[in-house]
Amino acid sequence: MVNFFLQKSFCDAPEPWQLYFQESATPTMDGIINLHNDIMAIIVFTGIFTFWMLGRTCYLFAAERNKVASKVVHGTVIELVWTIIPSLILITIAIPSFALLYSMDEIIDPAMTLKVIGHQWYWSYEYSDYNSSEDDGIAFDSYMIAEDDLELGQLRLLEVDNRVILPVNTHVRVLITSTDVIHAWAIPSLGIKCDAYPGRLNQVNTFIKREGIFHGQCSELCGVNHGFMPIVVEAVSFKDYIAWTSSQLEE
Repeated sequence: MVNFFLQKSFCDAPEPWQLYFQESATPTMDGIINLHNDIMAIIVFTGIFTFWMLGRTCYLFAAERNKVASKVVHGTVIELVWTIIPSLILITIAIPSFALLYSMDEIIDPAMTLKVIGHQWYWSYEYSDYNSSEDDGIAFDSYMIAEDDLELGQLRLLEVDNRVILPVNTHVRVLITSTDVIHAWAIPSLGIKCDAYPGRLNQVNTFIKREGIFHGQCSELCGVNHGFMPIVVEAVSFKDYIAWTSSQLEE
């Protein structure tokens, strides 16, 4: 129940009629939200100015106000202005966009690796860092909990029987692939959306800054049950993570 209220207060799952992002939990998502806010400010200013100019033009140059049409067909100054200013705006947007894009692809020496495998229609996870043999290690399947089996506070179509447990303040490498068709492992609060291709490994890095329960879903149309393979990542303290891995290895 405590986790439920923490989750609701941080908005780490989709809400009805939600218009904005979920709460950020990683530096990557912080960058995405900040870039969105900056670009939205530019878009709003540009849109207001454009519609104001259009309205003034329609009003001042209507036929009843100008009986004689203007003979001006070209203006060098105004041509330069409406070419240079949009170019500067695009450069202003491009610089932080490329900075964020390259920071998301930056390879950081990870403290642990999580393997994600998409299936029709569930996810499999492997913590291969702890494998001492082919039959030993931490690996499990994660299926959606049916609506009839939900407990109080759990979210419909978003809860799973086995959550991914990750430590906070730790660099994590996530290797993503598929066994059948293209899936996509997407968790909005973590700023992750990566396709899972059969026969190919994709890699993303994440650094979770706070504890919480983060919900995601497959974001690539993968078949009739595409909407029934959710993702749940539970970020815990490093001490709790060590306790969880120890219990999993004992089992």
